[in-house]
Amino acid sequence: MSNKKLKITKYWLLKSEPDCYSIDDLKRDKVEMWDGTRNYQVRNMMRDDMQVGDMCLFYHSNTKEIGVVGTMKIVSDAYPDPTQFDPKSDHPDPKSDPENPRWLCVDVQFQSKLPRTVTLAEIKIDPAFETMPLVKKGNRLSVMPVQKKHFDTIVKMASE
Repeated sequence: MSNKKLKITKYWLLKSEPDCYSIDDLKRDKVEMWDGTRNYQVRNMMRDDMQVGDMCLFYHSNTKEIGVVGTMKIVSDAYPDPTQFDPKSDHPDPKSDPENPRWLCVDVQFQSKLPRTVTLAEIKIDPAFETMPLVKKGNRLSVMPVQKKHFDTIVKMASE
């Protein structure tokens, strides 16, 4: 009998403003740390729930065409976000202690740029997504879990 833990792929949606970091940036860089998260709920998901091999939807927010633009994969366990200690970064946190860091990040790897953006407006009007956290009123998290069926449907929609 093996003591190995069964790995079950989880699915996520990660938001970024394209003028800060876009799907094209990730395509160029191939692997990048997903940093700058300053929300305890998201930090806890990164620490407790995200695993190497999990798949993610890359979502552009705060832009003309808001929506899912690509896919990526989690390729590291959560680790202390170095930007919290860098006063010159976009996301410094002077109250975070290097001995007990407050914020975490993960590394993501580019998988694909979708043929077209699947817009938030499309997702909101499709009854297939009514249980998706993205469309729930008041949900403004930058990272959220996604059901596999929602992940697969969005990727399929992008090719139609």
